[in-house]
Amino acid sequence: MIDKYQFGSITIEGKKYDFDVEVRSNKEVLRWQREEGHLFNLEDIERAIKEKPEIIILGTGAYGVAQVSQEADEFIKNKGIQLIIEKTDQAVKLFNNLIKEKKRVIGLFHLTC
Repeated sequence: MIDKYQFGSITIEGKKYDFDVEVRSNKEVLRWQREEGHLFNLEDIERAIKEKPEIIILGTGAYGVAQVSQEADEFIKNKGIQLIIEKTDQAVKLFNNLIKEKKRVIGLFHLTC
């Protein structure tokens, strides 16, 4: 599903995006905007949580600079959703593998640092 990730861009089903994205297992791709660039707050992830996925994967950027707030981390886990946090290149690989396994997964990918 995700063809390629490189610093600053991601290619999904042949289409290149140069902004952070939310990718759903049904192949829907949405722009992912956050209040703070390198801190993922609950408000930034709420749209994904409302979809009730089994798994949320957070790509923290090429160098892993972005972080998840404790509030968001705890809220997701309390909803019974598995949370995976990795640098974006690894997060993309995991996302693709979970799609192959037919999991209901949402990937939130920060594309730069």
